[in-house]
Amino acid sequence: MDFEAVAPLAANEEGEIFELEGYAAVGASGNYLRPLDGEKLIVQPHGSETLFLPDRTLVALDLDSMDLVALEENPYNPGEPIFPVATFNSPGYIAAASCAFIEEPGAQALPLFSYGACGWDGEDVVVAALRVDRSRRQDLRLMPREKVESGVKRFQKKYPQNRLARHLEHCALVYGCPAAKNMFIGREEAPLPTAQTCNARCLGCLSLQKDSPIPHSQDRINFTPTAEEIAQVALEHLSRVKNGVVSFGQGCEGEPLLATKVIAPAIAMIREQTSDGTINLNSNGSRPDLLQECLDAGLDSIRVSMNSVRPECYEAYFRPSYDFKDVLKSIDMAGFRGKWVSINYLNMPGFTDSPEESEAFLKFLKDHPVNMIQWRNMNFNPRQYYDAMSQAGECGVPIGVDVMLDQISRQRPNVRFGYFNPPKESF
Repeated sequence: MDFEAVAPLAANEEGEIFELEGYAAVGASGNYLRPLDGEKLIVQPHGSETLFLPDRTLVALDLDSMDLVALEENPYNPGEPIFPVATFNSPGYIAAASCAFIEEPGAQALPLFSYGACGWDGEDVVVAALRVDRSRRQDLRLMPREKVESGVKRFQKKYPQNRLARHLEHCALVYGCPAAKNMFIGREEAPLPTAQTCNARCLGCLSLQKDSPIPHSQDRINFTPTAEEIAQVALEHLSRVKNGVVSFGQGCEGEPLLATKVIAPAIAMIREQTSDGTINLNSNGSRPDLLQECLDAGLDSIRVSMNSVRPECYEAYFRPSYDFKDVLKSIDMAGFRGKWVSINYLNMPGFTDSPEESEAFLKFLKDHPVNMIQWRNMNFNPRQYYDAMSQAGECGVPIGVDVMLDQISRQRPNVRFGYFNPPKESF
């Protein structure tokens, strides 16, 4: 046995989680399964969640026969159904392998989380993940509920008519959004959700799942804030936070470029009063004409979301009403104007680290002015996602997420890795 085995985790129907002795945990990279090697695992990061997956069968390695087996019931308590267990890693970590399972016919849809591989090393839950950002920007230990509530009351008193502030209160107190919590506490990066509509129909859209059994994570904003409301919230945050960041384009909205009619004047209002802080746009980059208006108004940085740099695979996930070439045009426009350009690269082991995608991504980084890769986990059922991507494009034997990151570091050493939008002071 040329790996350090860790025990698989299983759950019963009550959601109680336990390890299975005599078996080794297995991770999935698309259709490729391999035992998890304890030497390459890390202790589950604080703030991560452990999830069990109903209507799915656990896959593990039998250490006696050294065969992969599907375990529908507890081998030590026959008749007790068991289910696979996955990890939803905290921000700053990306999965190196997905949870290995077999999906039963008619299985209920999985919510929009990432489902990383995990196991038990005898003392801790361990996960197949890589740390890409050491910032504590979304460390929940730094966001005590009482401090958030105090900040909400302060905003209510100071800005009683601001609808955007009211929306963010709901995000912070009901959805538990770390970005909204940070705004009310007065630290790091504040969200500025604005857009009600979108020009893509992403498979894993967090705010709208039309004609889909997948539950969306939060409701999309149902009004368009005025430029004055946006500027008010942004200026309050930037006045309180040294090297602060404010960002359009959040999980609770559509595509912010489609709200340029209020975003561009809001940016201008902010910059009329202060040159402090970073104004960032998280976007799909679909409308370079509208992006130019935002850049002219004073936008500092842009983060463009992509699951793939291959048009056929990008389109299979984003299902856009725009042309992929426009995304590239937006990236080039921002970069050539000296703005900070990040790629919000949505990682799924088995697809992202396939030879075809990794080679295409390296070429993309060579051809376009990218300053940073913000590595993010794809929040979607890994089986369903891999099936969709492998139908759209070639997916050969994966090279490994760690190998892919190493290749990029060696070939494009000036491209920074991270997870969060950086302040302009660090550009």
